[in-house]
Parts: sequence; C-alpha cells; structure tokens
Amino acid sequence: MLERRDDHASLYSDFRWTIPGRFNIGVAVADRWAAKDPDRTALLEYRPEGAPGKLSFSELARQSNAFASALRMRGIRRGDRVALLLPQSSATVVAHLAIYKLGAIAVPLALLFGVEALEYRLQTAGVKLVVTNAAGAAKLSHISGRLPGLDGIVTVDVGDGPDDFGRMVAEGTVDFAAEDTGPDDPALMIFTSGTTGPPKGALLPHRVLLGHLPGVQMAYEFLPQPGDLMWTPADWAWAGGLLNALLPSLYFGIPVVAARFEKFDPELALALVEKMGVKNAFIPPTALRMLKSVPDIRRRFRLELRSVCSAGESLGRETYEWARAALGVTPNEFYGQTECNLVLGSCAGIGVSRAGTIGKVVPGHRVAIIDGEGRPVKSGEVGQIAVARPDPVMFLEYWQNPTETAKKFIGDWMTTGDQGVEDEDGYFQFFGRDDDVITSAGFRIGPGEIEDCLTGHPAVALAAAVGKPDVLRTEIVKAYVVLKDGVPGSPELAAGIGQWVRERLSAHEYPREVEFVDSMPLTTTGKVIRRIFRDRARREAAAVTGSVSA
Repeated sequence: MLERRDDHASLYSDFRWTIPGRFNIGVAVADRWAAKDPDRTALLEYRPEGAPGKLSFSELARQSNAFASALRMRGIRRGDRVALLLPQSSATVVAHLAIYKLGAIAVPLALLFGVEALEYRLQTAGVKLVVTNAAGAAKLSHISGRLPGLDGIVTVDVGDGPDDFGRMVAEGTVDFAAEDTGPDDPALMIFTSGTTGPPKGALLPHRVLLGHLPGVQMAYEFLPQPGDLMWTPADWAWAGGLLNALLPSLYFGIPVVAARFEKFDPELALALVEKMGVKNAFIPPTALRMLKSVPDIRRRFRLELRSVCSAGESLGRETYEWARAALGVTPNEFYGQTECNLVLGSCAGIGVSRAGTIGKVVPGHRVAIIDGEGRPVKSGEVGQIAVARPDPVMFLEYWQNPTETAKKFIGDWMTTGDQGVEDEDGYFQFFGRDDDVITSAGFRIGPGEIEDCLTGHPAVALAAAVGKPDVLRTEIVKAYVVLKDGVPGSPELAAGIGQWVRERLSAHEYPREVEFVDSMPLTTTGKVIRRIFRDRARREAAAVTGSVSA
C-alpha cells in the first residue's frame, strides 16, 4: 500500500512489500469487505434507461460462496481450470471469486473470440468447465466434441438464455469455506494477445493482485479517495480490464461499473461516464483516440473524472495533450505485460508525468533497459525493457510450456520483447515490440508515436504504421489509415496526412506512403495487429508494387 507523499522520492525509499503467508483473491476482494462494511456497494450494472442494478459486498461474498460450493458439487477441484466466457456483469465477478475460493484456476476469455481461437485456448489450458452466456454456448457447440477434457457448460442468463448459474447460486451453500491458498498458488491463466506468435497461457498466482496495488494507486492518483467509482470499457477477460481496474478497485472497496457494449462507442461511453458519475477510468489508447471524434466534450458532457489511466500501448504526445484539454484530467500511463504487469507508471498528482513517456519505475519493482546479453545499458540508449525477478506481480510460468518460459528470461531479467529507452530523469519511453520497430536510414523508429500523430489529423479515425522494405533506407514508414465516416480518400489527402506528421514529428518519421483501408485489425485487447500490415507491406515491396505516395 502506498501513502500519498508530496515528495515522490520517499515513495521509493520507504516502500516495502508485505506479502502474507496465506492469501486468496476471492476472500480478500469479497469476504474482507463483507465483514467490515456489508452494505457497501461493490458493483453497479449500467442501464442506459433507469437506475443501475446494485450488488453489495455482502451479496458478492454470499453469491461467490454459493457458486463455489455448487462448482465443487459439479466436481471442480483445486487446480482445475474453469473458463469464463462472459461480458461485464455481476455474474462474471461472482464466478471469478468463486473459482479463486475453490483454489481452481480462472481462464478468462473474450466473447469476441471465434471458434478456432476458443478451441485453441480451451484445449491448451485443459479447461474442465466453461461459464458462459447463450452467445458463448452457441460457439462452444461447434467445438465441444473436440474437447475431451471439457466436462460441461454453465450458462448465465443475461437476457438471452437459460440460467444454470442462477440455479446453482440458489442451491449452493453460503457458508462455504475457501481453500487455504498461499500467495504463490495459481489463480489465473490469461492468454497473451498473440501479436507475435501463438498465444501462450500465462499462469498467475494469487499474489499478483497484491503486486498490482502500488502501480494502481499511483496511476489512479492514490486510490481510494471518498466517492471513487471505477469504470473501464476494457474487457475483463484482458489483464488490463481485470487487474488494472476490476479486482484492485474491489480490493480497495471501490464500486465498479459493469457495462455491456457490442463495440466501443465514444458517445455512449461519455454518456455512461456522465450518468454514473464515474471518477476513475481505465481507457486503453485506442479507445482514447476514438474519443477524439467527439466534439465539444466538456461543453456537452458533465464529467466528474478524478483520474484517467491508459495502458496497452503508448499514448503519444498528441493524445496526452488532447486528453488533458478535452477530459480535464492528465492521463496517467502505465506499462506491463500479462506476464508482469504495471511495473512502470506515471502520476501527475505528484509530478511524475511527461508527454511521450510511460512514466517511471513503480515502487517495489526493478526495471531496466538491457542489451541482448542481459546487461543494463546507459541512459539514452535503446534496448529491451526488462523486469528483475523475484517480483510479486510476475507470472509463474507459461502453462505446460517450459521451453517458452525459459526463453522469457536472461538470467534474472524477464524480457518483454519491447524496445524502449530510459532518460537521465528515469522516464521510460516505449517504442514498440521488437518486430514493430522500424529501421530507416539508420534511425530506429517506434510506430506508436507516428500512429498517435496520425490520429490527431482531422480526417483520420485509426492508423497503423509499419516498416516497408526499401533498398535505399532499409525501410520506409508506411501508414495504413482508416478515415472518419464521410471523408473520401484521395492522393491529395494522403500527401497532406504525410505532411501533417512531418511537420509535427520529424523528416525521418513521417510516412512516405499512406494507404487508406476500410477497417483496422485489432486484438481483443484493442491493440492494432501491425503484423498483418507489416506482412502486406513486405509482399508489396517484394512484388515491386507501389501505393499512394505521400
């Protein structure tokens, strides 16, 4: 736990980890508050029309106990993998906590996954039971016969199907005794996004929640404060939505808003923030950039935001400055991976904030820029971002994959595969994945800053920047751009977009080619899948074909 200090240096010098010998996420999140303040609101289910649904901490503890006992009667035991294929809802939280209390392993999966993606993850994890809604059950019907380890499906009624979940909660025993778990016992398996290869199941222990707390407190301007209320559009199946927002907020006794959107809609998102009185929001970079399309936000919406955080990719200067002006708060960025999350961060309230950077090392962690031999490099030199072990937030292993687990480390440094640089003041700048970094005329260029600048153009909705092979420069920057609705593409607009970046960044970073595309491929966590465009650009270069030249 961090206490707010005006002198942020003392946050580091005075910080000490306190990890108890026994710890269970389900007990810490629900039962602790149920005993201390039973009527305290835990969840608010957003309804565009009418009052929100409410769930207290006492009800959260009662329902999670009942569902845990019902799962045990279904044969779920300690160490079994139980998948959650659900939208944001109170049932999702109850199911998570019940699995933790059982000592089983929760495997959150996104409803956006197609049947092949689901089959791969369920097969890899050896999932025994899936908790899902009718939409998820329909997908599972196509593949369940190819999953011999899958014993059953529990359906949740969210207005579109039968309610096995409700029946099991009603029949379960509310005085269920949680398993006696230690901090290193496995609790979660979250699959990596698969942007650089087949997704891997990162196994996370119960202590991972405690490991997130210092970074969460910093990023949200020192949670908890009176009146705090958390919301994120991020899927709770993603480490960002689950561990950057949902579980830490509940741990601190902060209510969380649950809302179901088919896809992110900027206008609807702002209407939710206004209606619910959201004080704290975790908004990934892609969603923040999409908010730019909404005019006159502060005039049209009465926002009460106290903190806005973002992670997953670098925000860039353009979006950072836009958010300060349009939302009325300075966005705090933080950085991590599924395997070791929230180890770098910013906190404008104590002066740790700088446009174009992620922030500094969060108290309690050791992070460095290293070379290929695992040696820390000098400030200002580009290298790979790495995290030292042991660390309370670090994963245990990739599920049944010792080879890939071993490859993740160089000595005691957990490598991230992300390129970055640390300046003399201790601020880290994120360039991108190893494969995403563009090498042009001797310069190493991160795509994030270019994409951020591109989305600042009044005609651009979304953008991806990749390196296209070039005989003279090794690579040139090529941009793939989705235009805003109603904006027609043209060679003149392409040239203007390229010039926009050149004037705002530099002559070596601007896209020499701009191609307009109808849609942007995104992972379920909202990251642009640059690999698709990078492969496309390489094929173009190999075929010696051109694109719209800027």
